[in-house]
Amino acid sequence: MYTLVLLAGGKGTRMKKEIPKQFLLLSGKPIIMHTFERIEKIEEIEEIILVCEETYISIIEEYRKNYNLKKKIRYAKPGGTRQESLYNGLKLVNTESVILHESARPFVKISEFKELINCNEKNVTYTYPIQFTVLQANNNKINGILDRSQLVNIQLPQKFETKLLLEAHEKARSEKKQFTEDASVLYYYEKAEIKTLKGSEYNLKITEPLDLIVGEILYKENLIRKEE
Repeated sequence: MYTLVLLAGGKGTRMKKEIPKQFLLLSGKPIIMHTFERIEKIEEIEEIILVCEETYISIIEEYRKNYNLKKKIRYAKPGGTRQESLYNGLKLVNTESVILHESARPFVKISEFKELINCNEKNVTYTYPIQFTVLQANNNKINGILDRSQLVNIQLPQKFETKLLLEAHEKARSEKKQFTEDASVLYYYEKAEIKTLKGSEYNLKITEPLDLIVGEILYKENLIRKEE
């Protein structure tokens, strides 16, 4: 069985709204609920550790009641960074393996969670090819060329060995080194072999106002189907 750590502690300042983006409506329901409804149908996930500001816990509990959700949820406090927030949630995990996801990625499919769970590898992440040219720049000048064929865009969800990931986070904390996602932490400190699965062009992260507009179009055109 698995525990899911779901990050929902971000303030979403780039969205320029009064409430965090995960509580904004997408296709008629809060963004975070799209993920909750999918997780509800996955038997292998027995518990959710939700990293969330205490202010919004009552809202989450109201959602659970209104949408008749049954999964067990425990809450962790967010930190000053994404890395610290994940660490706070990770410390509460009691299962051997943990699945990580972000509430701002509402287009994840049930089949993607299932593929992750059914993969024999212990450490697995979704990736998607980078479809644009990437150059290095410093001091407002181009100073390097990156080989796009060797680069990937990391997508969530991810699956990791809980103990190994926690040890990697402890090392990062002791060195005060910051990462933006967890495959990077695990690879940097443990040199762990991390399997990659091909992600989806639709697995977008809602970060800015344009992302929300695109998301509405995806649902309107039936390009996203929650049963998948």
